Amino acid sequence: MENSVAYTVPTWVPEGAQRYLDHTESGRSIRDIARSAGCHASTILRQIRRVEMRRDDPLVDAALQSLARSHFATGTHQAPSFASGTSNTDQPGTHADKFEAEALRVLRRLCESGAVLAVAEDMDKAVVVRDNGEGGTTKTAVVESGIAQALALNDWITCDNPGRISRYRISTSGRTALSHLIAEAENRARTHNEFGMAESQASFKPATVGSGIPNQPRVRYSAVESPLVALARRRDRDGKPFLDETLVGAGERLREDFELAQIGPQVAQNWDRFLTGGGRGDFVSDAYAGQGSSGARDRVARALSDLGPGLSDVALRCCCYLEGLELAEKRMGWSARSGKIVLRIALQRLKRHYDDQTERDRMIG
Repeated sequence: MENSVAYTVPTWVPEGAQRYLDHTESGRSIRDIARSAGCHASTILRQIRRVEMRRDDPLVDAALQSLARSHFATGTHQAPSFASGTSNTDQPGTHADKFEAEALRVLRRLCESGAVLAVAEDMDKAVVVRDNGEGGTTKTAVVESGIAQALALNDWITCDNPGRISRYRISTSGRTALSHLIAEAENRARTHNEFGMAESQASFKPATVGSGIPNQPRVRYSAVESPLVALARRRDRDGKPFLDETLVGAGERLREDFELAQIGPQVAQNWDRFLTGGGRGDFVSDAYAGQGSSGARDRVARALSDLGPGLSDVALRCCCYLEGLELAEKRMGWSARSGKIVLRIALQRLKRHYDDQTERDRMIG
């Protein structure tokens, strides 16, 4: 018997959920599914039980209900929402491309320090918020409910205590998936560059909104992402920008490598050694093999090692973990308004590091 699931459900639906729906909605027996999949029936049974146990999660339950209505209800093959898939008239690949782009956007936001996806009952939209260090939260992204359902069904986000307002955090598998999405985007951008089709993939394009710094090239991340841009708008006693464009560029260069290496604040124990309170052992470049670009990891390691204690701490927190200065000062036990001075010194040292690297590469070349 032919497995109809492979031809009806969206490609992003995980294998276990496909088989669960095939069994519960199509009525196929476990042995029949096992024969089609070429595995033992006990394997299919475990997958089905695992999915059934996850239906206590409201997003997982909603995703399965939506897929059942749109792809398994009699005479129904057109999806009412993103989680259900695209209609039959959509171009091939459109739905998968949209999901990957949205997953990349949302998962990157959830990797920020203190970020959660807040999902309220009966709401069409969810929001990503993060702690701003002042007892409040800052909204960083709006997410369609179908996207949130798809992320939960793939186990890329998890909620410990579902309720009227459920708060989801990125999971370990979500961080792994993000590293793969970033690598794929990087590969596509490199391919486009080679053939002259585009300067870069959309995920890595310069922001379309100006940073507010005179004569500064647009940076790769939007103004709301980086504390450096807001600090660059401030003026010193001479009326000059507190951070000039070269210092902001150095910080963004570190952040770019950090993103490419997929070094998240909750899983990057190897990188927490650069924080003041961490142990400062030798860096092992393949300690997280398979997670992002090893070249990017090496570049971040060299930059932070060159900065040394204290300076690497503030650079990692403000440039990479996107902590505000007030929160960074509080966590490091510094006096108020001292953080911006230390950050500027760190960026000056970081700029010198990159200048030295460029000169060394030129001499080698």
